[in-house]
Amino acid sequence: MRTEHLLIIRFSAMGDVAMTVPVVSSLARQYPNIRITVLSKPFARAFFDGLAPNVSFMGADIKGEYRGVKGLNALYRRLSAKHFTAIADLHDTLRSKYLRMRFNLSRNNVEHVNKHKGGRRRLISQHNKRLVQQPTPFENYADVFRKLGYPVECRFADIFEHHSPDFSVLPSEFQRSKTDEKWIGIAPFAAHQGKIYPLERMERVVQLLCERMPTLKIFLFGGGKTEKAQLDQWAAKYPQCSNVTGRLDGLQQELLLIRQLDTMLTMDSANMHLASLVATPAVSIWGATHPFAGFMGWNQSADNAVQVDLPCRPCSIYGKKPCHRGDYACLNDIQPEAVVEKILQNL
Repeated sequence: MRTEHLLIIRFSAMGDVAMTVPVVSSLARQYPNIRITVLSKPFARAFFDGLAPNVSFMGADIKGEYRGVKGLNALYRRLSAKHFTAIADLHDTLRSKYLRMRFNLSRNNVEHVNKHKGGRRRLISQHNKRLVQQPTPFENYADVFRKLGYPVECRFADIFEHHSPDFSVLPSEFQRSKTDEKWIGIAPFAAHQGKIYPLERMERVVQLLCERMPTLKIFLFGGGKTEKAQLDQWAAKYPQCSNVTGRLDGLQQELLLIRQLDTMLTMDSANMHLASLVATPAVSIWGATHPFAGFMGWNQSADNAVQVDLPCRPCSIYGKKPCHRGDYACLNDIQPEAVVEKILQNL
C-alpha cells in the first residue's frame, strides 16, 4: 500500500502562514502515519522544521525562481515527482489555484479553503453592517483536512511543546536569567496604516511603562531602515528599551526571544501570531480591523484586545482600505493609559 503523502500549500505573508501551524501540528500528531509536506515561502521554514517527525518543509520563491506561468509549471513538475496522494490548498489565490488545477487534471484528491467572503463583506459593510464572529482560519483549515478525509481536532500549545527551546543560541543580552525581572516586547508596526497605533501615542505607552516599572525590560520589534530608525530613537531615549531589529539571526531566534517574554504588545499583525506560536500572551491593538474577522492569534484572549466601539468598525478585513472618516478615530481614540493598564494586568 502506498504511503499517504499530503501536500499543504500556503504562501502569503508571515502572519497568515503562522496561523497554519496549530492546525498542521495537530494534524501531524493525530495522523503520525501520513507524510506531510508544507509548501510556502522560504522564510516559513522556521515554523515547520522540527514541528513533528512526519512534517517536512519545501520552500518556493514564487516571485523569483517560480515566477509566472512558466515558473509555476516548473514548480508543478517538481511537486508531481513526489507523488502526493492529497493536496490541501490553504491559500486559494491565483498561484495556488493554478497549481490546484494542474493537480486536478492529474486526478489527485484536491480541496481548498473556504474564506467565507460573504460574511466578511457584511462585517465591513458601511450599510447594514452585521457584526458577527466569522469562522477563524484555524476552523477553515481544519475543514479542508476534514474534506480530504483527515478530520482533525486542534490541540496545540506551542512549537516547542515536543522539544525544549535552545536559548543558548541567542546573544547573551537576549537570554533571560533573572526570574524576578519582567520582560515585555512591543511591536508597533503593521503592513497597513489602518492597523498601526499612532507612533506618538505608542511612545507615550513606552514612557508610562518605564515610569510605572523602573526594572522593566522592553524589547522593540520592527523591520527595515525606517522602522529601525524610529525604534533606535526610543531605545536611546528610554534606557529600559532595547531595539531588537537586525540583531537576531533569523526568525527562529526571534521566536526564542518572544518565548521568554511575559507579554507582548502588538497590532493586528504577524507579531501577534508569532507570540501565539510560543504561548506568550499578546495585548493587541485593533483599529480598522476587528477580531470578529477571525484573525485573533491562536489561544490569545479576546480580553486582551484593545479597541474602541465605533459604528464604522470594522471597515477593512486586512486594514488596507483608507479611513471612511478620514481621522482614524478607531486608533486615535485609544488612550495610551488604557493600553498600559492592559499590559500591567497581564504582568
